[in-house]
Amino acid sequence: MMSHRKLEPGRLVVASHNAGKVREILELLEPYGFDVVSASELDLPEPEETGTTFEANAELKAVAAARASGLPALADDSGFCVDALAGDPGIYSARWAGPDKDFAMAMRNVEEKVQQMAGADPAGRRASFVAVLCLCWPDGHTEFFRGEVKGDLVWPPLGEQGFGYDPMFRPDGHTRTFGQMSSQEKHGWSSTKPALSHRARAFQKLVKACLEA
Repeated sequence: MMSHRKLEPGRLVVASHNAGKVREILELLEPYGFDVVSASELDLPEPEETGTTFEANAELKAVAAARASGLPALADDSGFCVDALAGDPGIYSARWAGPDKDFAMAMRNVEEKVQQMAGADPAGRRASFVAVLCLCWPDGHTEFFRGEVKGDLVWPPLGEQGFGYDPMFRPDGHTRTFGQMSSQEKHGWSSTKPALSHRARAFQKLVKACLEA
């Protein structure tokens, strides 16, 4: 069994310039006593995401932030993967929203492409959210944690909560989209039940490996 390095409470950089993502990670970290600062607050440059996997891009961001700040850094790379589109938009989920981060447009593009590829076939409307967290220490040591949640595409989008593609994704076992859930519902994680969202599932693994060890 692989041993993990324990992360001691203290200052921690969230290596992201995405306000929605930073907010969710802050909510997840809140009970653990960290002094959290985002990459944008530290005015750290945003590295180009040249990786071809979620793991590679998460590592790029975490390593760059840890190196630039001299602090442990936590990065997330996540995406929306649609079965009928062979896993797209996947690692390019943010790019589908364009330079203006127009996710209403991105969701329309997904829906149009799914209708072209799958028509009315319900099986063509299966999708998943994937998140990979990379935790990097200033000495370059890294740890990776992956979370995934499966569900169905909904059209038209429903709900004003969350961010990104949340309003068009209904997780398995639920009647509402992520866009209709509060952040607490979306994370779904407490001491009595498992995590629901992809990011919370990855974070739950990180907690067990590096915070509760």
